[in-house]
Amino acid sequence: MASSVFSKVDEYGFERPEDFDYETYEDFMSLYLVVLAKRAKKWAELIGEGKSLKRNLTVKRYVRKGIPAEHRGLVWMTVSGADAMREELGHDLYRRLLAGPKDQDIVDTVRMDLPRTYPDNIFFSAAEDHQIQLCNILVAYAHDNREVGYCQGLNYIAGLLLLVTKDEETTFWLLKVLVEHTLPKYYTRTMDGVITDIAVLEELVRLKVPEIHKHVQAVGLPWAVITTKWFICLFAEVLPIETVLRIWDCLFYEGSKIIFRVCLTLIRRNRDNLLHCTDFTSLAECFKEITRDSLVLQCHDFMQSIFKTPGSLPASTIMKLRTKLSQQKLDHH
Repeated sequence: MASSVFSKVDEYGFERPEDFDYETYEDFMSLYLVVLAKRAKKWAELIGEGKSLKRNLTVKRYVRKGIPAEHRGLVWMTVSGADAMREELGHDLYRRLLAGPKDQDIVDTVRMDLPRTYPDNIFFSAAEDHQIQLCNILVAYAHDNREVGYCQGLNYIAGLLLLVTKDEETTFWLLKVLVEHTLPKYYTRTMDGVITDIAVLEELVRLKVPEIHKHVQAVGLPWAVITTKWFICLFAEVLPIETVLRIWDCLFYEGSKIIFRVCLTLIRRNRDNLLHCTDFTSLAECFKEITRDSLVLQCHDFMQSIFKTPGSLPASTIMKLRTKLSQQKLDHH
């Protein structure tokens, strides 16, 4: 095979896997780069006219079609409400937290976790300053939100935010808005929000892909085994990086229901493969495989499919299920 024009490391510093399919990727990129160029021009017009990025149908449509890399930090801050949060709590909050007294236990815990954060990413493995910045963000956040403190999984979220925004303070505010507004109680000590949302997903699968629900139940594979990482890392380290960022574009605008759309799309698209697995191990392995299916690499097509494949999924349905399932859990205890 001819050597690829793409290096072994992508633009965000992640090493591509040994079995990476360069040929398919090149075919996809040759088309996708044209799409990106078009989108970039449209975004430049939208942002360049000094128009505000207020939430409206045009901005929502633009976000669903992908935010150009160079504008992501700015757009995420605006559409997620992180900007408003910064206005309200003060622009110097991050600096104050870094300058203030530190709890040594928190600092030590964060430092211990740093080497585990994207060890195959050249920016984190080779560059000291990325690790220092990530440490600052996580330590500041743990002191800002004592209830959450430092919780595993946050390093992956903050690490990827930092790679995208290239800015410590922006990362801090985006992390804050994700943890405190977008993802209800995901990163508490008990991970209540994640446990509830895995139950919500199971219920949605029962309603929308009943044969899979039956099958997973029959094999006896707990949904938590399959999907905990999907929820905690928001698909980072699960799906290809460009696809993850496209999902995050929508997550910052539309909230946590996007996670369910992605989960349901992956499951429904791979229904037949999943139904063929007859035991615990092969089914668990198949759930890992579905995150590498050919469509997930084609991030543009994949994002179109998450709005079609699962069918209607209003936020109100998710809220009702959360309330019902949380209540059941309480009654159970």
